[in-house]
Amino acid sequence: MVVIDGNEAAATVAHLCNEVIAIYPITPASPMGEHADSWSAEGQTNIWGSVPKIVEMQSEGGAAGAIHGALQAGSLTTTFTASQGLLLMLPNMYKIAGELTPMVIHVAARSLAAQALSIFCDHSDVMAARSTGFGLLAANSVQEVMDMAIIAHAATLEGRVPLIHFFDGFRTSHEISEIEAVDADIVRAMINDEWVEAHRGRAMSPEHPVVRGTAQNPDVFFQAREGVNSFYQKMPEIIQGAMDRFASLTGRQYRLFDYAGADDAERVIIIMGSAAETTHETVEHLNQQGEKVGVVKVHLYRPLDPKALVAAIPRSVKSIAVLDRTKEPGADGEPLYKDVVTAMAEAQAAGDIDALPKMIGGRYGLSSKEYTPGMVKAIYDELAKDEPKHNFTIGIDDDLTHTSLEWDHHYHYREEDGVIGAIFYGLGADGTVSANKNAIKIIGQETSLHTQGYFVYDSKKSGAVTVSHLRFAPGPIRSSYLLGDEAAQFVACHQTNFLERFDMLAKAERGASFLLNTPVPADAVWRSLPSVMQQQMIDKQIKFYIIDG
Repeated sequence: MVVIDGNEAAATVAHLCNEVIAIYPITPASPMGEHADSWSAEGQTNIWGSVPKIVEMQSEGGAAGAIHGALQAGSLTTTFTASQGLLLMLPNMYKIAGELTPMVIHVAARSLAAQALSIFCDHSDVMAARSTGFGLLAANSVQEVMDMAIIAHAATLEGRVPLIHFFDGFRTSHEISEIEAVDADIVRAMINDEWVEAHRGRAMSPEHPVVRGTAQNPDVFFQAREGVNSFYQKMPEIIQGAMDRFASLTGRQYRLFDYAGADDAERVIIIMGSAAETTHETVEHLNQQGEKVGVVKVHLYRPLDPKALVAAIPRSVKSIAVLDRTKEPGADGEPLYKDVVTAMAEAQAAGDIDALPKMIGGRYGLSSKEYTPGMVKAIYDELAKDEPKHNFTIGIDDDLTHTSLEWDHHYHYREEDGVIGAIFYGLGADGTVSANKNAIKIIGQETSLHTQGYFVYDSKKSGAVTVSHLRFAPGPIRSSYLLGDEAAQFVACHQTNFLERFDMLAKAERGASFLLNTPVPADAVWRSLPSVMQQQMIDKQIKFYIIDG
């Protein structure tokens, strides 16, 4: 077991599986390149015993050109990016895919700048790359980031379709979690040398010249463009085969579409990314309350396998909500929703299902807007209505066009017994986040507890407010959302001026502990607290500790 974040999990596999890595920093993907650069500088080798060459370019466009050239020379190559950085790679990506060149781009999914720039998460960047010909493979947790990275590198070499392996920026890329590490021997077992030799054999060389990169006229371009069909048709089976091989080596089985919930579910949510884990957790709770609900967690979004998608949905389903973490203005539905509707309609036409369930689409989580169990429950409640709202939003109050669903802001359930939640308020660069990261790693590595650390800070970073959300539990943690009201057993404040600015005890449960870092003498601290906070501590029976740190 290791305690790492999503970026390090992806970089670990990328460094083991490649010979050339062209990088250019962009938040929140930069740490992947930094890790790879550091490891190569230390002389760490890949699974073939060579040290990957790390090249930092002057732009993402330069990185895309570098990887395209390296691939044409027969090298195993990758890069890391997000947001506008991915858009700058699109021209090369069309060529790489058009030439059926195997590679994986690791993307920490991030909002594209529209009405404003945002460094936070949604899927608008990877959705903008749908038409390039790259496949899209989603990882929903830190564990899955490492696992899907391996599956992606193996499958692309076998099938020749290049892949974007993506995971949610900040929510997964920067979330620290305890995972089962995959060692180099398993990675080596996933990669067939024949696939590598075939890739090298297609390299540009004066020893075996080929015609490539020509200009084509109307007489042949259309036919040649359709010539890739068989490769894309085979790719879902190849990826499932890689998932099955991975399961035989590690015991962790994945499907293109993983279903969780009641076998006779009547209401189902289809979703991908970290929100799938929150939905899964909520489904387990609702099923315990007698609800017939389920969730389909999408892994392979492109090339889409409609038969595998339909097979993952229980036949008992009466209504489906498809959630997209992106917005396409002017469209009558977002990408994943439209693909699900098409797959279900084709299944009905073919006689594979008897009748179409009610299907609605919705948007959530743009720019890392929270997606909580209360919102999940609101969507299932909406699905129970005779006429559920289509094209809805969840997580905001849309008082202009009235797309939003109402949800209970205070809805939460007691997580499994033994789960400990802790929240720390600090200031960027004051050491709070670093100390919490160290605490998470020590507890994860030295105890039997599972750990999770997520850190909230804005684009100003140094000097801005930071809020650390930590969880410790005897079992796996699927809570891909912030600690809610009255969900923390421990609250710490490292800056006394925050006491007047934030209601930091709102998240403290009854009987929780509160630690204040203050220079005020012990006999004067109570008088220095705001009266509202004093009353909260009395009402909630908070255990109060101070330290002059």
